Amino acid sequence: MPIKGVLFGFSGTLFRIESVRSWLAAALAERGVSVDEADFDRYARELEAARALPGGPAPQRVPEALAQDWASRDESPQRHRAAYTGLARQVALPDPGLYDTLYERHRTPEAWCPYPDAAEVLAALAGRGVRIGVVSNIGWDLRPVFRAHGLDAFVDAYVLSFEHGTQKPDAQLFHTACTLLGQHPTDVVMVGDDRHADAGAAALGCEVRFVDHAPLAERPYGLRELGLVPEVA
Repeated sequence: MPIKGVLFGFSGTLFRIESVRSWLAAALAERGVSVDEADFDRYARELEAARALPGGPAPQRVPEALAQDWASRDESPQRHRAAYTGLARQVALPDPGLYDTLYERHRTPEAWCPYPDAAEVLAALAGRGVRIGVVSNIGWDLRPVFRAHGLDAFVDAYVLSFEHGTQKPDAQLFHTACTLLGQHPTDVVMVGDDRHADAGAAALGCEVRFVDHAPLAERPYGLRELGLVPEVA
Protein backbone atom coordinates (compact mmCIF):
# COMPACT_ATOMS: atom_id res chain seq x y z
CA MET A 1 0.00 0.00 0.00
CA PRO A 2 1.35 3.48 -0.82
CA ILE A 3 2.28 5.74 2.07
CA LYS A 4 -0.21 8.59 2.35
CA GLY A 5 1.15 10.28 5.45
CA VAL A 6 4.36 10.38 7.46
CA LEU A 7 4.75 11.56 11.05
CA PHE A 8 8.18 12.62 12.26
CA GLY A 9 9.67 13.25 15.66
CA PHE A 10 11.72 16.39 16.21
CA SER A 11 14.87 16.07 18.30
CA GLY A 12 17.04 13.20 17.11
CA THR A 13 14.82 12.57 14.09
CA LEU A 14 14.67 15.67 11.91
CA PHE A 15 16.89 17.98 13.99
CA ARG A 16 19.91 17.69 16.26
CA ILE A 17 20.59 19.97 19.22
CA GLU A 18 23.98 21.72 19.40
CA SER A 19 26.76 20.37 21.60
CA VAL A 20 26.99 21.14 25.30
CA ARG A 21 30.08 23.25 24.67
CA SER A 22 28.34 25.34 22.01
CA TRP A 23 25.28 25.70 24.27
CA LEU A 24 27.36 26.85 27.22
CA ALA A 25 29.49 29.22 25.14
CA ALA A 26 26.41 30.92 23.71
CA ALA A 27 24.88 31.40 27.16
CA LEU A 28 28.10 32.79 28.64
CA ALA A 29 28.41 35.23 25.75
CA GLU A 30 24.81 36.38 26.14
CA ARG A 31 25.30 37.00 29.86
CA GLY A 32 28.68 38.67 29.27
CA VAL A 33 30.43 36.21 31.58
CA SER A 34 34.07 35.36 30.93
CA VAL A 35 35.68 32.21 32.29
CA ASP A 36 39.09 30.70 31.70
CA GLU A 37 39.55 27.60 29.57
CA ALA A 38 39.93 25.24 32.50
CA ASP A 39 36.70 26.42 34.14
CA PHE A 40 34.84 26.30 30.83
CA ASP A 41 35.93 22.71 30.29
CA ARG A 42 34.84 21.81 33.82
CA TYR A 43 31.41 23.45 33.49
CA ALA A 44 30.84 21.73 30.15
CA ARG A 45 31.82 18.32 31.55
CA GLU A 46 29.57 18.74 34.57
CA LEU A 47 26.58 19.91 32.51
CA GLU A 48 27.07 16.96 30.20
CA ALA A 49 27.29 14.57 33.13
CA ALA A 50 24.06 16.03 34.55
CA ARG A 51 22.41 15.54 31.15
CA ALA A 52 21.11 19.10 31.49
CA LEU A 53 20.95 19.90 27.76
CA PRO A 54 17.36 19.57 26.49
CA GLY A 55 17.33 17.46 23.36
CA GLY A 56 20.44 15.61 24.48
CA PRO A 57 20.69 12.24 26.21
CA ALA A 58 18.31 11.68 29.12
CA PRO A 59 19.81 11.41 32.60
CA GLN A 60 20.36 7.94 33.95
CA ARG A 61 19.27 9.13 37.39
CA VAL A 62 17.02 12.08 38.14
CA PRO A 63 17.36 13.80 41.53
CA GLU A 64 14.40 12.96 43.77
CA ALA A 65 13.39 16.62 44.01
CA LEU A 66 12.99 16.74 40.22
CA ALA A 67 11.36 13.34 39.71
CA GLN A 68 7.77 14.58 39.46
CA ASP A 69 8.56 17.39 37.05
CA TRP A 70 10.79 15.09 35.01
CA ALA A 71 8.16 12.39 34.61
CA SER A 72 5.67 14.85 33.09
CA ARG A 73 8.08 17.44 31.73
CA ASP A 74 6.66 17.44 28.22
CA GLU A 75 3.10 18.02 29.36
CA SER A 76 3.55 21.69 30.24
CA PRO A 77 6.03 24.53 29.64
CA GLN A 78 6.38 25.11 33.37
CA ARG A 79 7.37 21.52 34.16
CA HIS A 80 9.71 21.35 31.19
CA ARG A 81 11.56 24.45 32.34
CA ALA A 82 11.62 23.29 35.97
CA ALA A 83 12.99 19.87 35.01
CA TYR A 84 15.82 21.10 32.81
CA THR A 85 16.87 24.14 34.80
CA GLY A 86 16.82 21.85 37.83
CA LEU A 87 19.25 19.47 36.16
CA ALA A 88 21.50 22.40 35.20
CA ARG A 89 21.46 23.72 38.76
CA GLN A 90 23.31 20.62 39.86
CA VAL A 91 26.32 22.41 38.38
CA ALA A 92 27.67 25.45 40.25
CA LEU A 93 27.91 27.98 37.41
CA PRO A 94 29.54 31.40 37.96
CA ASP A 95 26.38 33.46 37.33
CA PRO A 96 22.93 32.49 38.70
CA GLY A 97 21.30 33.97 35.60
CA LEU A 98 22.96 31.37 33.41
CA TYR A 99 20.45 28.64 34.20
CA ASP A 100 17.55 30.49 32.59
CA THR A 101 19.80 31.73 29.78
CA LEU A 102 20.82 28.17 28.98
CA TYR A 103 17.19 27.11 28.90
CA GLU A 104 16.21 29.97 26.61
CA ARG A 105 19.16 29.25 24.32
CA HIS A 106 17.97 25.72 23.56
CA ARG A 107 14.63 27.11 22.36
CA THR A 108 16.26 29.24 19.65
CA PRO A 109 16.64 28.14 16.01
CA GLU A 110 20.40 28.73 16.31
CA ALA A 111 20.66 25.84 18.78
CA TRP A 112 19.30 23.32 16.27
CA CYS A 113 20.45 21.96 12.93
CA PRO A 114 18.48 19.72 10.55
CA TYR A 115 19.97 16.36 9.70
CA PRO A 116 21.71 16.55 6.30
CA ASP A 117 18.97 14.66 4.46
CA ALA A 118 15.95 16.15 6.25
CA ALA A 119 15.06 18.81 3.66
CA GLU A 120 15.58 16.40 0.78
CA VAL A 121 13.31 13.72 2.24
CA LEU A 122 10.58 16.15 3.31
CA ALA A 123 10.59 17.83 -0.09
CA ALA A 124 10.41 14.49 -1.89
CA LEU A 125 7.48 13.35 0.24
CA ALA A 126 5.61 16.62 -0.22
CA GLY A 127 6.27 16.49 -3.95
CA ARG A 128 4.52 13.13 -4.12
CA GLY A 129 1.49 14.46 -2.26
CA VAL A 130 2.32 12.68 1.01
CA ARG A 131 0.95 14.50 4.03
CA ILE A 132 3.53 15.31 6.69
CA GLY A 133 3.12 15.79 10.43
CA VAL A 134 5.44 16.41 13.36
CA VAL A 135 4.64 14.69 16.66
CA SER A 136 6.96 15.72 19.45
CA ASN A 137 7.32 15.35 23.19
CA ILE A 138 8.32 18.92 23.99
CA GLY A 139 7.54 21.76 26.38
CA TRP A 140 7.74 24.70 23.97
CA ASP A 141 6.70 25.73 20.47
CA LEU A 142 9.17 24.35 17.94
CA ARG A 143 7.47 25.85 14.88
CA PRO A 144 9.92 28.81 14.73
CA VAL A 145 12.80 26.32 14.45
CA PHE A 146 11.20 24.73 11.39
CA ARG A 147 10.49 28.14 9.86
CA ALA A 148 14.02 29.42 10.44
CA HIS A 149 15.54 26.37 8.76
CA GLY A 150 13.13 26.36 5.82
CA LEU A 151 11.31 23.13 6.70
CA ASP A 152 7.96 24.52 7.85
CA ALA A 153 6.65 24.68 4.28
CA PHE A 154 6.66 20.88 4.13
CA VAL A 155 4.75 20.29 7.38
CA ASP A 156 0.96 20.01 7.27
CA ALA A 157 0.36 19.56 11.01
CA TYR A 158 2.17 19.83 14.33
CA VAL A 159 1.10 17.83 17.38
CA LEU A 160 3.15 18.96 20.37
CA SER A 161 2.76 17.23 23.71
CA PHE A 162 2.57 20.38 25.84
CA GLU A 163 -0.35 21.67 23.76
CA HIS A 164 -2.30 18.48 24.47
CA GLY A 165 -1.28 17.78 28.06
CA THR A 166 -0.03 14.27 27.35
CA GLN A 167 3.14 12.62 26.10
CA LYS A 168 4.11 9.94 23.64
CA PRO A 169 3.63 6.97 23.70
CA ASP A 170 0.01 8.02 24.36
CA ALA A 171 -1.77 6.91 21.21
CA GLN A 172 -4.04 9.96 21.39
CA LEU A 173 -1.25 12.18 20.08
CA PHE A 174 -0.74 9.99 17.03
CA HIS A 175 -4.50 9.73 16.49
CA THR A 176 -4.77 13.51 16.55
CA ALA A 177 -1.95 13.81 14.04
CA CYS A 178 -3.49 11.30 11.64
CA THR A 179 -6.82 13.10 11.90
CA LEU A 180 -5.19 16.44 11.11
CA LEU A 181 -3.53 14.87 8.08
CA GLY A 182 -6.84 13.40 6.98
CA GLN A 183 -5.36 9.90 6.80
CA HIS A 184 -6.18 6.53 8.32
CA PRO A 185 -3.39 5.36 10.65
CA THR A 186 -2.76 2.26 8.57
CA ASP A 187 -1.76 4.55 5.69
CA VAL A 188 0.66 6.51 7.89
CA VAL A 189 4.27 5.81 8.88
CA MET A 190 5.72 7.16 12.12
CA VAL A 191 9.44 7.98 12.00
CA GLY A 192 11.22 8.50 15.29
CA ASP A 193 14.34 7.86 17.33
CA ASP A 194 12.75 6.79 20.64
CA ARG A 195 11.86 3.11 20.58
CA HIS A 196 9.51 3.50 23.53
CA ALA A 197 7.76 6.81 22.93
CA ASP A 198 7.45 6.63 19.15
CA ALA A 199 6.35 3.00 19.21
CA GLY A 200 3.04 4.22 20.62
CA ALA A 201 1.89 4.88 17.06
CA ALA A 202 1.80 1.13 16.41
CA ALA A 203 -1.22 0.81 18.70
CA LEU A 204 -3.25 2.64 16.04
CA GLY A 205 -1.93 0.53 13.18
CA CYS A 206 0.77 2.91 11.98
CA GLU A 207 3.96 1.38 10.72
CA VAL A 208 6.89 2.67 12.81
CA ARG A 209 10.41 3.14 11.46
CA PHE A 210 13.36 4.24 13.56
CA VAL A 211 16.49 6.30 13.05
CA ASP A 212 19.42 6.58 15.44
CA HIS A 213 19.68 9.68 17.62
CA ALA A 214 23.23 10.33 16.43
CA PRO A 215 25.40 13.39 15.74
CA LEU A 216 24.86 15.00 12.34
CA ALA A 217 28.13 13.76 10.86
CA GLU A 218 27.38 10.20 11.92
CA ARG A 219 23.92 10.09 10.34
CA PRO A 220 24.00 11.88 6.99
CA TYR A 221 21.55 9.53 5.27
CA GLY A 222 19.49 8.02 8.08
CA LEU A 223 16.19 9.39 6.80
CA ARG A 224 16.95 8.56 3.18
CA GLU A 225 17.74 4.98 4.12
CA LEU A 226 14.24 4.42 5.51
CA GLY A 227 12.91 4.09 1.97
CA LEU A 228 10.02 6.50 2.46
CA VAL A 229 10.48 7.84 -1.05
CA PRO A 230 12.07 5.52 -3.66
CA GLU A 231 13.98 8.28 -5.42
CA VAL A 232 15.96 9.11 -2.26
CA ALA A 233 16.15 5.63 -0.76
